[in-house]
Amino acid sequence: MLHIRGGIPGRRATVAAALAVAAVWTAGASGAREQATVNVYFLQGEQMISVTRPGATAQDAVRQLLAGPTRAEGKRGIRTYVPAATPLRSVSVVNGVANVDLGVKFVKSRDAQSLLARLSQVVHTATGPEGATKVRLRIEGGTPLGIFPGVSAAGPITIKYLQTPDVPVWKPPPAESTPVSGSVRAAQQRLADLGFLLPSGVDGQDGPATQAGVLAFQKWEGLDRDADLGPQTLRRLQSATRPRPITRGGSGKRVEVLLDRQVALVIQGNEVVRVMHVSSGAPGTATPPGDFKVYAKYPKWWSVPFREWLLWAVPFNGGIAFHEFPEVPAYPASHGCVRESFTTSKWFYGFAEVGMPVKVLASSR
Repeated sequence: MLHIRGGIPGRRATVAAALAVAAVWTAGASGAREQATVNVYFLQGEQMISVTRPGATAQDAVRQLLAGPTRAEGKRGIRTYVPAATPLRSVSVVNGVANVDLGVKFVKSRDAQSLLARLSQVVHTATGPEGATKVRLRIEGGTPLGIFPGVSAAGPITIKYLQTPDVPVWKPPPAESTPVSGSVRAAQQRLADLGFLLPSGVDGQDGPATQAGVLAFQKWEGLDRDADLGPQTLRRLQSATRPRPITRGGSGKRVEVLLDRQVALVIQGNEVVRVMHVSSGAPGTATPPGDFKVYAKYPKWWSVPFREWLLWAVPFNGGIAFHEFPEVPAYPASHGCVRESFTTSKWFYGFAEVGMPVKVLASSR
């Protein structure tokens, strides 16, 4: 069983994750026997996700964490940020505090987000077994000071502390007025006719919405991805036809995420309503292909491991979601989620429905 743990102040967790040691019953040749299990926390997209492993103590749980996900779990996009072969020096639980001492390899990284993720993995995993409610991390017996960005490891750390947002909600840049151009307006109208721009975006100004639409068009057509209305893009606009879904579906709403083209086709009644510029998981945290369904909608979702806001989030595969993000490059760059520009995220949030099918395709050709 998988449990997802995210954080939103004043909201219930995405899925309630059990923290205490669970017991499962299995039938053996000589009768029923009890097998204790612990919850071990990895990552899927931008959120924590737990899997059950054999064990009963905090030390069992941490050992299982250091062993990493199985190959089958990896195919589902479940990752660990804990360095392979990290030494486990000791684990003990005293007065509700799990004392975890790891080798120095655990903190050898220049990636701030990776450090935050692995710290969160340890705190979530070691909390629960033997009644632990806090985790004190030690590295080679010493206190790791100034290592985890924005998080003090000088004393015991709680899950609640990690689930509490400590940065302001990101806001889109203020709109800038640009000169109105008849040629830009004509190109915008073609983009709108083809499904790359909303009709409301036809204003003659080459702003962020137009640039996102141009980039989506260039991705779909296999052109250079520079978001510029250059000669090649303008020529192709004149001869292009409206995109069609890659697969057949029902008459309702659905989405196809095309990993090779880095676009999402928003579909209703087997007609493409809109083509969105997106950025999926980077090579090390690739978005897994497959068939999924939207299971929730969150205007503001808090990423516990990476301590950042995910706005207009539409999760469809555990901790993997469509969401707005400040940076949406023309290539795969996320932790596994499908990043959207602020010019499309709120619109897509309104379009999406719980239960809506999402198909992630490795190849659209």
